[in-house]
Amino acid sequence: MTTVADPQAAEHRLNRAAIRPGRIITWTLLFIGGVIMVTPLLYMLSTSLKSAGQIYDLQLIPANPTLNNYIAVLSDGRFMRWFFNSTFIAVCSTLSAVFFDSMVGYTLAKFQFRGRFLVFIAILSTLMIPTEMLVIPWYLMSAQLGWINTYWGIMFPGMITAFGVFLMKQFFESVPDDFLEAARIDGLNEFQIWWKVAMPLVTPAISALAIFTFLGNWTAFFWPLIVTNSRELYTLPVGLSSFAVEQSIQWEMIMTGAALATIPTLIVFLVLQRYIVRGVMLAGLKG
Repeated sequence: MTTVADPQAAEHRLNRAAIRPGRIITWTLLFIGGVIMVTPLLYMLSTSLKSAGQIYDLQLIPANPTLNNYIAVLSDGRFMRWFFNSTFIAVCSTLSAVFFDSMVGYTLAKFQFRGRFLVFIAILSTLMIPTEMLVIPWYLMSAQLGWINTYWGIMFPGMITAFGVFLMKQFFESVPDDFLEAARIDGLNEFQIWWKVAMPLVTPAISALAIFTFLGNWTAFFWPLIVTNSRELYTLPVGLSSFAVEQSIQWEMIMTGAALATIPTLIVFLVLQRYIVRGVMLAGLKG
């Protein structure tokens, strides 16, 4: 009889041990934090399903939900143009940042040359300069080169980033030099070694950099507002702000546009998150 009851008693004790006050407090705080973070998003989605007369109704579930706002926004040619501009600029800037930041990071991590440390410090020092202080030099440069009101003028400040260089350098330093030497013995040149050997080994860093860069360019407002003067070149944040002024602040339309604007960011995160999670797991195993 005791041999049958002992496993059950042991399992019961384990279950009681698992439910500890500290764990309950931790999960409670996480739940509260999650609710605080998700509530604005839910309110945005709720408002996008409301009519103009229900905007100031604070209920998260609309009494009479409607898709008319989505139909109106998607049928507006201006919104689709702004959506295309943001997508094009964010994708091009992300591809450029991943390419150049990883190349510079690899060079600083794996090549020994005079002044390497000073170059790295100079790059890092730009992180301490507020963006607002860089806007004037950016604008003067754009004006001299004829980049005002062009896609290139919007994109060039984010096509290579100091944060990306720092991130990629740190990851490339963890790549064993033996792999690179073996590739050189096999006859690969330095570009091929970087592209075929080193880059696949830092996929988590590339994914993280791609997410941060895409989100930064997708949500950028200040610089695109300054460098563009044509509505056809507005990005989505700038376009939605002007749309609000023109339409006397129709909040249901703004919330609908904002809800649609979150779709690309969710797609990018869902596609790349598994690489980041795998990188964190591998880092933990190596540690």
